[in-house]
Amino acid sequence: GHYISVDTSYEGEKAVLTSPELYSEEWSCVRLIYQIAVTPENSAGPARLNLYLRQEGESFDHLLWSTEEPSDSWLIASLDLKNNTKKYKIVLEGEVGQDKSTSIAVFEIKITPGYCIECDFEENHLCGFVNRWNPNVNWFVGGGNIRNSQSVLPKDHTLNSELGHYMYVDSVYVKHFQEVAQLISPKTTTPMSGCLSFYYQLKQESSIVFTVYLKDTSGFYEEIWKTDSALSADWLLAEVDFNAPYPMEVIFEVAFNSAKGGYIALDDISFSPIYCGNQTGMRTSFNPAKAGCNFEEDLCNFYQDHKDGPGWSRVKVKRNVYRSGDHTTGFGYYLLANTKFTSQPEYIGRLYGPTLPGNLQFCLRFYYALYGFFKMTGTLAVYIFEENHVVQEKIWSVLDSPKGVWTQAEISFKKPMPCKV
Repeated sequence: GHYISVDTSYEGEKAVLTSPELYSEEWSCVRLIYQIAVTPENSAGPARLNLYLRQEGESFDHLLWSTEEPSDSWLIASLDLKNNTKKYKIVLEGEVGQDKSTSIAVFEIKITPGYCIECDFEENHLCGFVNRWNPNVNWFVGGGNIRNSQSVLPKDHTLNSELGHYMYVDSVYVKHFQEVAQLISPKTTTPMSGCLSFYYQLKQESSIVFTVYLKDTSGFYEEIWKTDSALSADWLLAEVDFNAPYPMEVIFEVAFNSAKGGYIALDDISFSPIYCGNQTGMRTSFNPAKAGCNFEEDLCNFYQDHKDGPGWSRVKVKRNVYRSGDHTTGFGYYLLANTKFTSQPEYIGRLYGPTLPGNLQFCLRFYYALYGFFKMTGTLAVYIFEENHVVQEKIWSVLDSPKGVWTQAEISFKKPMPCKV
């Protein structure tokens, strides 16, 4: 077969490959099979492959994806393209740097309708799903009428025939208690929410735990579905509400307790932008951007409780050698809690955020600077109030911080009920 690779005879230049003009009103998925090969002694800086979206009528390209990861084999990248009314081109850019022995090659570019996390396992690239290798239990491709196949089922779900394919994991090689096999989806590249559905078959002799997780880029796992271990010799449909406001992988995980555990088979993973059971509740209408604020115009949806006394003031200072301005632009507004504004020495200033819906994973990010404290610890803290304001939980407090410098804090949290920061 043929592939295309970057010509390294032009030093320091970028190699650019542009697609023909494309148009698709439907959501689609770009799959790229590529390889960056590097010699072990390469020290001249990494090679990089970038993929851009160039929209008609816009003067700049949107970076969709970028990688420097060298590999000994072909890799697959899956990138979601939102539905769009404009024509566009896809632009591939290869940067090799100084090292002539590095190569960047692309074997296939394929654009298919639908979402990248959907898969019927009929094609040999498995839609970019990968098995996390384990010495004893792994996900395998089943079906396809291979004579010596170890397949556990007579028929797949997609074609309902012995020629169709599915994924399965079998307990026959289990050596240790609770061994785990993981099938990992390609990472989402565009915020999406709706209903994730799939078909599965379960045959168990002793207990099998089949769980679906979301995993974000910081490695945080969130369980979104688990079998209620109903036995069935037939394909069962599972539907789960899915919310990926930032990049995530979907992980199908099976844990066995013994070598006679049985098996799980999986097929036809699909996604719909409407929540399962056609609910469009609080989850769809909530916009996380509304929960943030840069304090340039006002307090946005934040407020103070006046019985606490005046805690925070919105101020603007001129930048000088001793004072940096606000964090947003250097010339704008920020909030200041300052003993000058209050007569009590031990006062507490509380700032409340807007109500956040329950059962969502949030990341709270803010910048803070401290001036004039002898003891830093505990001067600034973040609490979560449950909606009835009875229970409060401290989720962060400043330990120590460089004085007078904007410092970023990030906190992840998830509560079953509505709450406030």
